[in-house]
Amino acid sequence: MKTFNLIKFKKHSLFLLLLFYISFLLFGCNIFGRDVKIALSKGSEHKGYEKYAEWLKKIDSDVDCTDLYNLSLKDALDELDDCDGLLLTGGPDVHPARYGKGWDTLRCEIDKRRDTLEFLLIKKAMEKKIPILGICRGEQILNVALGGTLIVDIPQDYDTMIVHRCGNPDTCFHEVKVLDGSLLKKLTGTSIAMVNTNHHQAVDKIADGLLVTARTRDGLIEAYEWSKPEGKSFLLAVQWHPERLEDNNPMSMPIGKYFIGQSKKFKKRK
Repeated sequence: MKTFNLIKFKKHSLFLLLLFYISFLLFGCNIFGRDVKIALSKGSEHKGYEKYAEWLKKIDSDVDCTDLYNLSLKDALDELDDCDGLLLTGGPDVHPARYGKGWDTLRCEIDKRRDTLEFLLIKKAMEKKIPILGICRGEQILNVALGGTLIVDIPQDYDTMIVHRCGNPDTCFHEVKVLDGSLLKKLTGTSIAMVNTNHHQAVDKIADGLLVTARTRDGLIEAYEWSKPEGKSFLLAVQWHPERLEDNNPMSMPIGKYFIGQSKKFKKRK
């Protein structure tokens, strides 16, 4: 009788172990509720793009990043369904036809497929209320997708003495002033900060529903968020590259940490 019970116990234990193993293969670490999955509109091909995932994982090792750029449009949108946050990364210029200046393409570096991909990702993320963080080009295309416009070329179209782009982007910095009472001010705890700069375009007309929360001394828009965030998902966009700043810069880690936190909250609500 004891031998029979022992065999039965072993079979039961093996069954539970097998069930655990299958669950782990199917769901990975998510069975523990740990991983949060962030979609990158482009996160590979060279070191600059890889820095976004490195930055997020440095803030929180439980972050799992997925690069959507090399997927088909359908597969990218399907993959977004499984994600908890969307990071619109830096890169080439948004096609000026997207904001009513289609004749002015000679001063732009354009990736039409990426424009199409990111417009679709933004639309779906908005519909599903997925948290969105836009960086550099990400800040620009998000504004365009919501109805805003861009300055095609700062050096030629905007009267300023501030250098917004230089040969070595890691040595090019300028000051920004942060709006009191904004989420950005709450996250960074500062009114004036130094940020890196590497762009020849910038937000011109801000889209309806958005609030400008940081500007350079020459008045160019450097960050924005929802003007009325109640009932909306998290949205924050910055022109600088927080993923390339020093860890102790208030315009870097606090932004990424809050974005990850909002993505985790979204995951719990799903």
